[in-house]
Amino acid sequence: MPVFKTPFNGYSVKFSPFYESRLAVATAQNFGILGNGRIHVLDLSPTAPTLSQLVSFDTADGVYDLSWSESHDSLLVAAIADGSVKIYDTALPPTANPIRSLHEHTREVHSTDYNPTRRDSFLTASWDDTIKLWTVDRPTSVRTFKEHAYCVYNAAWNPRHSDVFCSASGDCTLRIWDVREAGSTMIIPAHEFEILACDWNKYDDCVIASASVDKSIKLWDVRNYRVPIAVLNGHGYAVRRVKFSPHRRNVLASCSYDMTACLWDFMVEDALVARYDHHTEFAVGVDMSVLVDGLLASTGWDELVYVWQQGMDPRAV
Repeated sequence: MPVFKTPFNGYSVKFSPFYESRLAVATAQNFGILGNGRIHVLDLSPTAPTLSQLVSFDTADGVYDLSWSESHDSLLVAAIADGSVKIYDTALPPTANPIRSLHEHTREVHSTDYNPTRRDSFLTASWDDTIKLWTVDRPTSVRTFKEHAYCVYNAAWNPRHSDVFCSASGDCTLRIWDVREAGSTMIIPAHEFEILACDWNKYDDCVIASASVDKSIKLWDVRNYRVPIAVLNGHGYAVRRVKFSPHRRNVLASCSYDMTACLWDFMVEDALVARYDHHTEFAVGVDMSVLVDGLLASTGWDELVYVWQQGMDPRAV
């Protein structure tokens, strides 16, 4: 299966919603603590199991996350360790990028998510305890959401309702927001430890997954959130990222500081479908292709990016 070596530590990987062979990788030097960053745009070869670099963009600070535009096939939004949000056009040379640099967050920007239904706006979540709403054509944010009492690690749009998103925070809560409302519409005390990630089910817009330092992933139905509908145990350390399948209702992927990526079916008793232990350092980025059923990608602090088909060994040549 294709593997790509990055000069810095991997932080996030995202498949393009436009090209089935393209993905972007966010990386940071010195494990993201101090130093530069680089964004890699990679292409899968149609004839051989190889990943080749289309273009890369250097940053003065680490890149913690990125998201592809849902309306322009060449645009990328990047979450930067210096608190900035940068927009890149992969069709332009590195010297012409970034095409926009947005400076409002006062601490590291940890995640970004592009609106899949409205396609004109994106969210950023920061260690300054806030989430910001942006549009590509505005130099300033549309709105700031400030309720969390600690770092916001992740914010994710609802796949069906264009005004609704969820956020995961170190204050141990999962919050649901509607951009038309003054404050959050729901607060779920989801874990007793920091929540590092959240995602919406792509087939049931009432179901959310939360991933925590407590090593678990919990599934919640927002119509009745007093108890989770499922608890997925199996990771040995904090769960860093969680991602629902775009193709199968009950399937989600996760990655962890235990150096593994896992695939789960939350509707069956033995929920762990597969465990992939191909990384040799923290596994911090995982994604599932919207365009190719069963295609997964991961990256980690071992400076490697893997792409593989569900059921295959990521290390298989």
